[in-house]
Amino acid sequence: MPDKRVFWLFLGDVAVLALVTLFGFANHSELDADGKRMLATFIPLLVSWLMVAPFLGAYDLARQKDVRQIWRVFYAMVLAGPFAGFLRGVMLGNAPVMPIFVVVIGGISALSLLVWRLFYWLVAFRNR
Repeated sequence: MPDKRVFWLFLGDVAVLALVTLFGFANHSELDADGKRMLATFIPLLVSWLMVAPFLGAYDLARQKDVRQIWRVFYAMVLAGPFAGFLRGVMLGNAPVMPIFVVVIGGISALSLLVWRLFYWLVAFRNR
């Protein structure tokens, strides 16, 4: 059975990516947008994250205990961002992917995940 700390990492990651999506729509005054459009942003973001993060050690607890390894999360999202943009374009009917969108959503998501993981490290590992 997987360690429950990995479950909390995953759950926190999902929550952070959902909040990034909501923040983006709020920032563009589109919170009243169709839920399908929000899902067309959130799902590709989550899928791309889950395709990259495990391979860069983002769910490896031994690496999570070492705060110097926290940058793996940032790099994983930077790599996942372009794929998320591509998947979003596909979900929106092959809509063109604007490079600035990829940079912004990838960067904001990377920074947000980094903050979340630092908080997690403080709670889970700092004094152990």
